[in-house]
Amino acid sequence: MPLHLIKLAVGAKSVEDVRDWQAARAKSAPPLRHRTRNFPKRANEILDGGSIYWVVNRIIAVRQRITDIVAAKQPDGTACTDIVLHSKLVPVRGRLMKPFQGWRYLAAEDAPPDEAAAVVGAHDLPERLKRELTALALL
Repeated sequence: MPLHLIKLAVGAKSVEDVRDWQAARAKSAPPLRHRTRNFPKRANEILDGGSIYWVVNRIIAVRQRITDIVAAKQPDGTACTDIVLHSKLVPVRGRLMKPFQGWRYLAAEDAPPDEAAAVVGAHDLPERLKRELTALALL
């Protein structure tokens, strides 16, 4: 079973914000990646089909498949890690999430299911309504 990561999409108010930010990043500095300070000790498990689950506005909202994890360097020479991502954002069944720093491991059995497997048509709802329904455990 793959291991996943969960990460706050800091500053994003909606999934569209994440999509727009990533499209700009992929165009200006390919490949699409998320840069982080620490290299995951369990990288092999993540690369066995894992995804990064993005928390948008305190809700786990979408996931992206992780295609690679590579050691990198910041422009100032500081060591960092690039988590290389597939471009497709897959909506998941929303779940409230408390704020945290950095990224966390997410076991496959704890990951929310893809939205298509959860509630048909939920992706068409406005973000605010999805957030309220999620908070009430109705979505």
